[in-house]
Amino acid sequence: MTDTQKRAVVLLSGGLDSSTVLAMAIKDGYTCTALSFRYGQRHTVELERAAKIAAHFGADHRVIDINIGSFGGSALTDESITVPTEGTADGVIPPTYVPGRNTVFIAVGLSLAEAIDAERIYLGINAVDYSGYPDCRPEYLAAFQTLADLATKAGLEGHGAILTAPLALMSKTDIVNAALELGVPIDLTWSCYQGGTEPCGVCDSCRIRDRALIDAGHPELATAYAQIQLLGQ
Repeated sequence: MTDTQKRAVVLLSGGLDSSTVLAMAIKDGYTCTALSFRYGQRHTVELERAAKIAAHFGADHRVIDINIGSFGGSALTDESITVPTEGTADGVIPPTYVPGRNTVFIAVGLSLAEAIDAERIYLGINAVDYSGYPDCRPEYLAAFQTLADLATKAGLEGHGAILTAPLALMSKTDIVNAALELGVPIDLTWSCYQGGTEPCGVCDSCRIRDRALIDAGHPELATAYAQIQLLGQ
């Protein structure tokens, strides 16, 4: 890597959104380090998919173990809490919210970005199609950017990493279309909240993703459940 190369850290879960953001960062001309977390999630299969996505795009990939899931309090980390399958009412934070997850992940990404002199930290967060997560809102990102500029040497010197969330205000269907345009191998991504070898098709994440894939004209990429229940195939 030469000093003329632009560097970026991309938080990569292995899902559709973060994979699309990785493709966007590469298109923007950045040499990317993809950063994933083993945090006690029940769907660890996403880490296998993240590795494949990073390899597909030729990005360096790092996995950090930080077991915030051991604290409990989320259906994604505590198997005694049921993952919802009927959607979540407006204004209600769903049980799949992991306490402090994005704050912890972005903080680690910020540390890595400063260490490797990365200009940006790309995030796949979305405030439109996802249910009420407080750490997916634009105002949250703005506040964290202020913190990052105050808390780092690079920030104080005026060249701190910029938090970049290109999907924040996009619909899920628009994200699918962007992924297809950028050559994201959607079939390799994993968005399901459940573990296992096949996505469940009924959790919030699967249902939102399937609806968007169908609306974008690619039902063949939807889950088997959606193809049977929604398409009658």
